[in-house]
Order: sequence, then structure tokens, then C-alpha cells
Amino acid sequence: MSGHSKWATIKRKKGANDAARGRLFGKLIKAIEAAARDGGADPDMNPTLATMVQKAKDASVPKDNIERALARAAGRDGGGADWKTVYYEGYAPGGVAVYVQCLTDNTNRAAADVRTAFNKNGGSLAEPGAVNYLFTRTGVVTVPTDGTDEDEVMMAALEAGGEDVSNDGDVYTITCQPTDVNDVRKALTEAGIPVSSSDTTMLPSVNVPITDEESAKKVMRVIDALEDSDDVQDVFANYDISDEIMEAVA
Repeated sequence: MSGHSKWATIKRKKGANDAARGRLFGKLIKAIEAAARDGGADPDMNPTLATMVQKAKDASVPKDNIERALARAAGRDGGGADWKTVYYEGYAPGGVAVYVQCLTDNTNRAAADVRTAFNKNGGSLAEPGAVNYLFTRTGVVTVPTDGTDEDEVMMAALEAGGEDVSNDGDVYTITCQPTDVNDVRKALTEAGIPVSSSDTTMLPSVNVPITDEESAKKVMRVIDALEDSDDVQDVFANYDISDEIMEAVA
């Protein structure tokens, strides 16, 4: 898993308060609306939408909320907001590259929030193109290692479009093309293999090692400040922090 995926997983394990849970639900619903408007409101015909709907289900977003989001995107329930996707690039302390995806109806507000999050936490906003070349959009499906045979996981995943399977301790991580996420998840499920999560993310080609708690805290302050903005949909970063330090920081 990418460093940020690991951080997000640890925070979920620690338990989210109501405000954080509400913020997560809001971002997932927004992503569903945006995906449905871009590619149609039928998940069977829109792989990006299918991935967002499954991600919302994995996060326990109520079914009614998901259905209302699809209805708004299809113009059947008030139309919803005109969401725009914008990206910002910058650095966290230690030279960690940070790539920020916003989904917003007010780009001026989003830009101000992102700039403030960087500046107030020891980071810096960079010019477009400064770090985005370090990241590649990739599909990621995870399967718990406990009680699961790696050969079976590999066989089912690779036949459905999986490109690589790695053992990351608690989970097997399967990478694939973003459009193949749902096919890989379906193949695993049909083979009787439990799936922990499925999503698309931005994986870095180069990682920056962070080897002490204080440095890790500085990086995470930037990440958390960015995620506190309602306009920020995802934050991707190329840090490499050990599980032990990550747990201590959390």
C-alpha cells in the first residue's frame, strides 16, 4: 500500500468520531455524484462510478444516501452542485511530494484552503507539474492474508486483469488498471476470497523514507490539515514510514 493508504487505514482502525465520519460520507457521496455526471448514472456502464459506489459501501455509507446521490446526478432529485475536479501540488516537510485532488463548486475557496493547509503546517504549495509526474493512477484491491491462500488470490486476480500481487502483512495488495478494479474484485468474490477494499489511487514511483516519529508527525500534520477541507477529496504522498512509527504517530 502507499504510505497514505496505510495512514488512512490506521486512522479508521482507531475509530472515527462523528464529525470525521460525516466528512468522509460527504466526500464519498460527492465522488459518486461527480462520477455519475461524467460517465452516466448506471454503475454497470461506468467503471469509475462502480468503484465509487463500492468504496462508499465499504465505508458503511447508508444505501439511501447512495441512491439519492445517483438520483441527483441523473437530475431526478434537485440536480445537485456542479462539482469540478482540480489538482494542487506541493511538499510536506522532509521533501515529501504531495498531490491533492479537490472536488469543489468553488475553486477559489479550494485553492485558499489548500494553500493555508500547506503554509500553516510547514509545507509549501508548488507550481503545477512539480510533483504530479511522480504519481500514476492505479487500481488497488486488498484481501486479508489471514486464512487466505496467496496462490489462490494470485490466480483469481491475474485472470481478471490484476497486474501484481504483494504481501503487505495484514493484506495482499493487488494492483491493476483503474478500469479493471471492479472486474478483479468480482473475480475474487466469485472465487470465495474475501475483499477488504477496492479503489483507485495515485501510487508514487519514488518514496521518501521517514525514519523518526517527529518527522512523521510533521508530514502527517500537513496530510491531516489538507483532509480537513471539505473541498479536498484525496491526498496522495510519497512518504515511506514503518508500521511501528505510523502506529506511534496515530
